[in-house]
Amino acid sequence: MDAQDVKSNVVLILDFGSQYTHLITRRIRALNVFSLCVNGTSSLKSITDLNPRVIILSGGPHSVHAPDAPCFPPGFIEYVEANKVHVLGICYGLQLLVQQLGGEVRVGEKQEYGRMEIAVEKSAGLFGYKNVGDWQTVWMSHGDEAVKLPEGFEIVARSKQGIVAAVENPTKRLYGLQYHPEVTHSPEGMETLKYFLFDICGITAGWKMQDVLDEELKVITNTVGPTDHVICALSGGVDSTVAATLVHKAIGDRLHCVFVDNGLLRWQERERVMQTFESDLHLPVTCVDAVDQFLSKLKGVTEPEKKRKIIGNEFINIFDAFAHDLEQKLGTKPAYLVQGTLYPDVIESCPPPGSGRTHSHTIKSHHNVGGLPKDMKLKLIEPLKLLFKDEVRELGKIMGVPPAFLKRHPFPGPGLAVRVPGDVTLENRLDILRRADEIFIQAIKDAGIYDAIWQAFAVFMPVLTVGVQGDQRTHSYAITLRAVTSQDGMTADWYYFDHKFLADLSTKICNEVPGVNRVLLDITSKPPSTIEWE
Repeated sequence: MDAQDVKSNVVLILDFGSQYTHLITRRIRALNVFSLCVNGTSSLKSITDLNPRVIILSGGPHSVHAPDAPCFPPGFIEYVEANKVHVLGICYGLQLLVQQLGGEVRVGEKQEYGRMEIAVEKSAGLFGYKNVGDWQTVWMSHGDEAVKLPEGFEIVARSKQGIVAAVENPTKRLYGLQYHPEVTHSPEGMETLKYFLFDICGITAGWKMQDVLDEELKVITNTVGPTDHVICALSGGVDSTVAATLVHKAIGDRLHCVFVDNGLLRWQERERVMQTFESDLHLPVTCVDAVDQFLSKLKGVTEPEKKRKIIGNEFINIFDAFAHDLEQKLGTKPAYLVQGTLYPDVIESCPPPGSGRTHSHTIKSHHNVGGLPKDMKLKLIEPLKLLFKDEVRELGKIMGVPPAFLKRHPFPGPGLAVRVPGDVTLENRLDILRRADEIFIQAIKDAGIYDAIWQAFAVFMPVLTVGVQGDQRTHSYAITLRAVTSQDGMTADWYYFDHKFLADLSTKICNEVPGVNRVLLDITSKPPSTIEWE
């Protein structure tokens, strides 16, 4: 499938703020169909410029009755009808279609949240592959409900409580689901999305990671001038490594990589990473020792967002200084900074409603996207910002990045600062955490389960607890262990360890890490928690 075919099969998601929205993008890409997500209130021109074949209206936390409720732009309905674009509204998206086309949406008497049963009322359209009366479990999340449909629409499924679960107007190519087919809690949701895209909309599958590589190489080549030099921030993780390899492939030795030791790295991370960069990736990397610079700025800081902002700013200050030194050496000023920002980083850093940028609710700011000063001198290149972690790994594999790099668990940009709640500079908290984390990760590797886990790490608990060690009363700290499984980092479940593994691990940490007398296990999924603690 050539680039033109890919662009003529675009599935565009209009984001109205649901935390599940970008799972839709991910699920559609998993079907080898190119999908993009944009703000639900984007201008009509920005939508039409993408020439979508299908548009999906996402869910969201709003009510269509609210005075500031987000809505697609004026002229949207006329555009999709004139250009024969198929539209699927999900939850809030369905209610928006119903309301805007003359139907009625009310606050539901029986609000439905969580797993629900729905039954097919018509074996056609969205459920053309089903029989009337077939039941399935779906994930509902809504307070409003459609009570009167616009002209030309019909109900094709209802919940067990009798609430409208799916509607359609095949003549105008408008469809709606009152549940989330994109989440794993809707077991048959992917089957419904596949049927909608391929059988109803006639989408052609064929988009692949090689297309991403070819396109990004063109974008980088067209963005960076023939004599421009670029700086890349390398962390040693999957994201920055793949980003550096991609840019290096495009511009060669005009890429200058820098690795910053900010004092917030894992056990022996600096030595291990630098050796691997040189021996395996053959990338020219300069190591900057900035331990004192970072920790002095973090002294006394306890608020998580403030810590992230400080770290982001210090990184940029270092890159600016590195760029200045490079300019003296090269006789020309570096123009760009490469970062390994991923889609989840961008998504979770979205500001709240009313900001004019998106209707997603902020979860946390990522240092890649939340800590950059407005007067930053370097222009950003973020070649991975539309990709999820598993897609980045696939891209790295195509480019020949060593498997050892690609299999590494994600490590947050702010490092251990987000794994030490409160002031990270007090006492020897970072050293305690490093030792415990190393024992944990090595135990996982020794057990042969490292690749089965998306991310595992230890967290320092700034709480003193009473214990007994060596026949003496101790007043020491606790360590929490966190390990999750996930496909893309947007949702995650905690990993189910063998009890003996945990017992042995707890004993080892308490015996070998001075200052620790208690080990805890975090058994919370995402949502409601995030993967990291801060």
